[in-house]
Amino acid sequence: MLSNETISLIHLNLIQGVGLKTVQVLRDVFGTAERALRATADELRKIDGLSPAMCDLLIQKPVLYPIERELELINKYGCQVLTLYDDAYPQHLKVIDVPPLVLYIKGELTPEDSLSISLVGSRNAKDYGRKVSYQLSYQLAQRGLTVVSGLARGIDTSAHRGALEAGGRTLAVMGNGLGVIYPASNRDFVKKIEASGALISEFPIGVKPKPGNFPRRNRIISGLTLGTVVVEASNRSGALITARLAAEQGREVFAVPGEIFSELSAGTHRLINDGAKLVNNVDDLLNELPQHAVNQIQPAASTSSVDIETVSSQKSPLEKDNSKPAATQHPSKAQQPVQSAPPPDLTPDERTVFDAIGVPSSHIDTIVRTTQLPISQVSSVLLMLELKGIIQQLPGKQFTKVNE
Repeated sequence: MLSNETISLIHLNLIQGVGLKTVQVLRDVFGTAERALRATADELRKIDGLSPAMCDLLIQKPVLYPIERELELINKYGCQVLTLYDDAYPQHLKVIDVPPLVLYIKGELTPEDSLSISLVGSRNAKDYGRKVSYQLSYQLAQRGLTVVSGLARGIDTSAHRGALEAGGRTLAVMGNGLGVIYPASNRDFVKKIEASGALISEFPIGVKPKPGNFPRRNRIISGLTLGTVVVEASNRSGALITARLAAEQGREVFAVPGEIFSELSAGTHRLINDGAKLVNNVDDLLNELPQHAVNQIQPAASTSSVDIETVSSQKSPLEKDNSKPAATQHPSKAQQPVQSAPPPDLTPDERTVFDAIGVPSSHIDTIVRTTQLPISQVSSVLLMLELKGIIQQLPGKQFTKVNE
């Protein structure tokens, strides 16, 4: 049940043109937002901090959506609402220059989420960037950190997925209302985020994604966290806005180096040149966090961290086992699908594609013919199997199973 004060703050947040500074002035004068909404025109015009135009707005109250409808949608979508004045409002976010007045939340925020890192980057990320994002997020989650990102395609989605598949927590900050899933391709994925973290937005429930929303969204991504990692970004990437905001908020800024001829490395390399901390592995990142945060980090898992520089240059199992004579494998069986049981926790499509990969390797066209799945779907599934570390891509679009 929302309090009358929370409902009043939601109402003020719906009035077009009313911002945080105005709300703070109103609360200073009237004590509560509830009382401010009942203020008469004469009372409002006597306030020194309000312009005549702002007084007219507060008198006419032109809202994006009627408050009654907004409350219905909050109930329909099962959202929690936190205001800037609530004790449960995230402390890291509360101290930025212009914190959101209202946060809509699906899922749950916990005190442990204060130990968090954001990962951002290109929507059109290459395999390299998606692998790095996944592995860094996986390792951060293993160490007890919450991973924050923006639910976009590419780097963001890989970051959320890495944290979830490590059994950790992740927060997705959206540039639209929580009644809209964007991109739509992540519709099923958001349910997992809700179960192991939260979806967060400052926008009213029904607001659709618009270009102007995303810079506002980005200040929340950086503001929730101790630092921001940019994985792949061109010189025009919105991820650079997030990095700039993080620096302005006094948070750490990290960047992952990439291929020198790739446009998606231009932005990250520029950040490094400007003083962002270069990330080769997860320890490079963790060692730069404040000491109070370092003291809360869980010990590393028994498996060693994977260096970023090895992500796209790992030797294939074939190269590791050159001592085995080629004659030990019967030529007629070279491209037959392996019948060994696939790893657990694979989706049906992942199992189908995994089983279609022969020994020592299979070309993507062979996998498509064997599975009878569209090539776009096979490509997507192969990437996920790579991210899970159970297959590896070889030159010439050949794929092999790891640790056969």
